[in-house]
Amino acid sequence: MLTPKFIASACFDDPHAALEQVRTIYDQNIDHLQSHLQRFIAGEEFGERVRAYYPFVRLHTDSVLPADTRLSYGFVEGAGTFETTLTRPDLFSNYYLEQFRLLLQNHGRHQQVQLEVGTSAQPIPVHFSFSEQDHIEGNISTLRRLLMRDLFDLPDLASMDDGIANGTCDPAPGQPKPLSLFTAPRIDYSLHRLRHYCGTSPGHFQNFVLFTNYQFYIDEFIRMGHEIMRSDAEAPEEARDGGYIAFVEPGNVVTRRAGHPRQPDDAAGKAPPRQPQMPAYHLVRADGNGITMINIGVGPANAKTITDHVAVLRPHAWLMLGHCAGLRDTQQLGDYVLAHGYVREDHVLDEDLPLWVPIPALAEVQVALETAVAEVTKLTGYDLKRIMRTGTVASTDNRNWELLPHRTPERRFSQSRAIALDMESATIAANGFRFRVPYGTLLCVSDKPLHGEIKLPGMANEFYRSRVDQHLRIGIRTVELLRQQGVQRLHSRKLRSFAEVAFQ
Repeated sequence: MLTPKFIASACFDDPHAALEQVRTIYDQNIDHLQSHLQRFIAGEEFGERVRAYYPFVRLHTDSVLPADTRLSYGFVEGAGTFETTLTRPDLFSNYYLEQFRLLLQNHGRHQQVQLEVGTSAQPIPVHFSFSEQDHIEGNISTLRRLLMRDLFDLPDLASMDDGIANGTCDPAPGQPKPLSLFTAPRIDYSLHRLRHYCGTSPGHFQNFVLFTNYQFYIDEFIRMGHEIMRSDAEAPEEARDGGYIAFVEPGNVVTRRAGHPRQPDDAAGKAPPRQPQMPAYHLVRADGNGITMINIGVGPANAKTITDHVAVLRPHAWLMLGHCAGLRDTQQLGDYVLAHGYVREDHVLDEDLPLWVPIPALAEVQVALETAVAEVTKLTGYDLKRIMRTGTVASTDNRNWELLPHRTPERRFSQSRAIALDMESATIAANGFRFRVPYGTLLCVSDKPLHGEIKLPGMANEFYRSRVDQHLRIGIRTVELLRQQGVQRLHSRKLRSFAEVAFQ
């Protein structure tokens, strides 16, 4: 077996030193894989298998005394040994540093606790060592590509399932308990999927994510993004002084804000010949607390797919901004719906999150959304009720539910007290609950199929022109409000399970 020089485990009571050790182990193992891969592509023959390993971090505590539990993360549940593998310290350095700091702070009060960092037994799949510019398929023959599996480790789906997040992970006696929702292979898998689906590098993704089901919102976000980059004077009021320094489009095309110099990597950006499946756009802040907006298209399958992967980036919140069918005759086209509950008929999460699990509204997000609607529309109190209703949103996987006989969907929606229906919102909220990512939904009524107001081209175009700009400004303002209240307060204890992992 061709492996890099082994780095033994070491203990640290300084989070910066622990992170530096993670970086050292990871870089050494990735360099080993990359160098042997390049030699393999060049035609060199190896008599042995090539293998490298992820770093791990481990915490052991004998204390069962409660830590500071005002936060929803940063401490383990009870005594024991807790462990996780780690990847991409270049991308997650600030995140890892915060988790390490809180663990040492919360568990160092009652005993001498250290973090153990070492080389794990989990192999790094060779595909996860590729840099973003690597496209080896065009450089080797089909026969040699098949030979890779005999020499290098390939991705193993058994090591990257969602058992920890789903609450079905049950470590064997004597095995460490999980420290994080995601193992390193699961994270690497999603990072590659994000680049594929969204067309931008994972490093550009920001900590606040807006999802939409219409390209009209993306067009407006692009327009706003370029206005912000030119000057604050041209930016929408909701985004002024937001600290945004760059706007990134698919193909990693970067526009820097006026007065901010271009970076060396900017030159590598190039608009793709065709749009990716779910294109992502990023209003970037230096601290990562900017806004990413993704057009997820239509349907719960897309909504689950993209949130499965965005979740590994551990965003501070994600919000759904899109269109819906109004289910009440008193609603008008263009009215807003603030979801405080969901009817889940999307079916894509039934195996991961049973239907009997309630998806609660999160107060911090709900208040920010309602405040943003009031500020942007200039309506308050009783007047705000004219254009916005708070209630249950139903999500279905049947786009033509209106055509089913016997009006059974209508009866169910009435019994649930639903006021709006779409195909994505419940999925996004449920996956936020499942992955402990704060979530919220603000929809705009674009048709009323139960009352004869269906979408027609001319009517829809006029509606889009008059409402999309305002709706998007509400979403941006919501992010500003959430950022102001502090991200530690935003992560809700409502999302913790009985034996929750320590990493946020």
